[in-house]
Amino acid sequence: MAATQRNQQRRSDAISVGLVILLLALVLPAVLDPFRLNLIGKYLAFSFVAIGIVLTWGYGGVLSLGQGVFFGLGGYMMAMFLKLEASAPELPDFMVWSSIETLPVWWQPFHSLGWTVLGILTIPAGLAWLFSYAIFRRRVSGVYFAIVTLALALTLTVVVIGQQGDTGGANGITDFRTLLGWDILSDDGKRVMYFIEVGAVSLAMLLSLAIIRSRFGKILIAIRDREDRVRFSGYNTAHMKAFVFAFAAVLSSIGGAFYSLQVGLIAPGVIGVVASVEMVIYAAVGGRLSVPGAVVGALLIGFLKSYLSETFPEGWLYFLGAVFILVVWAMPNGLAGLVNRLHWWRRSDEAAR
Repeated sequence: MAATQRNQQRRSDAISVGLVILLLALVLPAVLDPFRLNLIGKYLAFSFVAIGIVLTWGYGGVLSLGQGVFFGLGGYMMAMFLKLEASAPELPDFMVWSSIETLPVWWQPFHSLGWTVLGILTIPAGLAWLFSYAIFRRRVSGVYFAIVTLALALTLTVVVIGQQGDTGGANGITDFRTLLGWDILSDDGKRVMYFIEVGAVSLAMLLSLAIIRSRFGKILIAIRDREDRVRFSGYNTAHMKAFVFAFAAVLSSIGGAFYSLQVGLIAPGVIGVVASVEMVIYAAVGGRLSVPGAVVGALLIGFLKSYLSETFPEGWLYFLGAVFILVVWAMPNGLAGLVNRLHWWRRSDEAAR
């Protein structure tokens, strides 16, 4: 019976991922104009973070309210490369305004796209693993870990804003439009970048599902439910939770890099407390136990933010807040949980007949 349920769940996950990829790769590009498609690309950047939160929170029981930190790291590293390309051979404009005469040493590697991509993939992973392992080793978890990550997001925001000459301060890094000479803000450039991002999201979903279905994924669920028993069985739970937290940090960093490419700027607002909490809401709305649901949640909330802010510029936050309350109250497992419940009711009705 259990094996049958697992097979059904795997089949359901595969169908859901396939439908999401079909929606992103075929349906939306066919019906949306370049401007709206670029907005979808912006929302997809946050779906990387939501997928990581599904792994850490839904399956690992580790709630992080500071994923904006790693999203910002990836976004700023990509923006640094793009800004150096746009400013060459001069210094970036915000450095000139701050009376900086030479490029800081830590900016030098971002002259190269290869080093930039390597930094996006490795620096957030290393920092996340060191930070989380030090905390998990002391068996700090639950709401205490969430508060620590929230403080980390707030601290980094203050640092970024305070370093006007190095990071652009409150304005962030702006005014770039080319990637290796290719205009990424033209209609054709936005369309190509969108399909590249869809491919990356698809790969992120497949890798995440592979982790969940692996033996490591089963142990991760056991850690979420009864960490003390897993620890008594001889497993180093701190290592395992730190690994999945680092993997989620890499996904967030990749999302930040795509955000800079899609939007054409990066600012401290995507690092801060509000943005980090919103990222958790994406996963909660889509379903904290569903990888494709996280992508749908990011798209849905992103669309609602844009639509409501255009239609109700003074009261759109109240509408959005009502949506969040409704989901938490009526659908604790998000949209994916609602779909699964409807599917179960239909199967029960068929069996009764």
